[in-house]
Amino acid sequence: MAKNWTPKSWRDKPIMQVPDYPDPAALAETEKRLASFPPLVFAGEARKLKRALGAVAEGQGFLLQGGDCAESFAEHGADNIRDFFRAFLQMAVVLTFGAAQPVVKVGRIAGQFAKPRSSGSETVNGKTLPSYRGDIINGIEFDEASRIPNPERQEMAYRQSAATLNLLRAFAQGGYANLENVHQWMLGFVADGPEAARYQALADRISETMGFMRAIGINAETHPALRETDFFTSHEALLLGYEEALTRVDSTSGDWYATSGHMIWIGDRTRQDDHAHVEYCRGIRNPLGLKCGPSLEADDLLRLIDTLNPQNEPGRLTLINRFGHEKVESHLPKLIRAVEREGRKVVWSCDPMHGNTITLNGYKTRPFDRILSEVERFFDVHRAEGTHAGGIHVEMTGKDVTECTGGGRPVLAEDLSDRYHTHCDPRLNANQALELAFLVAELLKKEHRAEAPRKVAGF
Repeated sequence: MAKNWTPKSWRDKPIMQVPDYPDPAALAETEKRLASFPPLVFAGEARKLKRALGAVAEGQGFLLQGGDCAESFAEHGADNIRDFFRAFLQMAVVLTFGAAQPVVKVGRIAGQFAKPRSSGSETVNGKTLPSYRGDIINGIEFDEASRIPNPERQEMAYRQSAATLNLLRAFAQGGYANLENVHQWMLGFVADGPEAARYQALADRISETMGFMRAIGINAETHPALRETDFFTSHEALLLGYEEALTRVDSTSGDWYATSGHMIWIGDRTRQDDHAHVEYCRGIRNPLGLKCGPSLEADDLLRLIDTLNPQNEPGRLTLINRFGHEKVESHLPKLIRAVEREGRKVVWSCDPMHGNTITLNGYKTRPFDRILSEVERFFDVHRAEGTHAGGIHVEMTGKDVTECTGGGRPVLAEDLSDRYHTHCDPRLNANQALELAFLVAELLKKEHRAEAPRKVAGF
């Protein structure tokens, strides 16, 4: 157990990005009720994810983490969850063949309701109101009643997360994740795409492999693993009262776990070493993520690693880099060198979304070419440093939205208004997300070619 830590010790620390609830008594009652609710996830599941991420930290796997910018109450439905899961599985299959390694699948889902904001208020047509901070806190409608933080929303978020998890578990274990199905969906994307020839070689390779497996009797009927998959959930641990209420002791180990999700992360705005969010996260045993933006210095990163992973446990800590495509080379190498020098075991993951946001025609958007450029530079730096580019972290949806520009089926600036549905930041649509997976698969193959000589030489 972490020294001098309790699930509520964060309350004695400075805190950023906290909403101002007008009725503290109502908030306390809501948190008390939440503390009596069943856990959403279980300690054994979190440990399983940590073991899988431990392999990634050792260079023996790849992390795919993605999902909504911010989940909403209004868009919660079986079709939306199914479409996201379907697109996510297609990405995972493509990356698995590109990496020739296991892909750890972690969704930004079933808990991603709270959002940090750069300003506590926003002004529209001369009227100023509190900023929208996610459906777990207040409403997106621009009126005074909606923008008042309401603790009852935390119970709504819990119940939606429980329903989402129930459906995801059914999809993951009930046959929807059958590899044959996922492969056929992916082939449909390749056949219809404008850059089909570029992706056809990988698609053919997957088809040949599956044909060989069938020929020797390996299929979903004889091997249940082909129709099931492990899928984990994650979210930013921003609303600490909610997290505390769902923090439980594991009866088998005596350790504390956040049962709101398998993996939680600390955002770039709340990663101060002596503040509340780091204090809360240091005491739970879940896998953790840490967003690393351009303002993070190497010495500060090492202090955070020592605080969050003092036992240097592989799989405990994922560093999610979010610099912007033009800043990768000036920031990432010094962080890698510091971590390598001190022998710290971490997963390096690339978030190519948050540093590449621009405004076009009055809409926040992210150009696909900038997203891809950040991922490419992330891989280039790791190849140069001799380290493992361990994952990607993307905001995406299974729907045909028009929020990020570009891609093989390009979304133009004038298209943004057609289907701009996000509650906060722009997401890749299903086609853009799968296209990114094919392009990352090509980078993974290059990484293997670079690693081969080192392995032969005994490195």
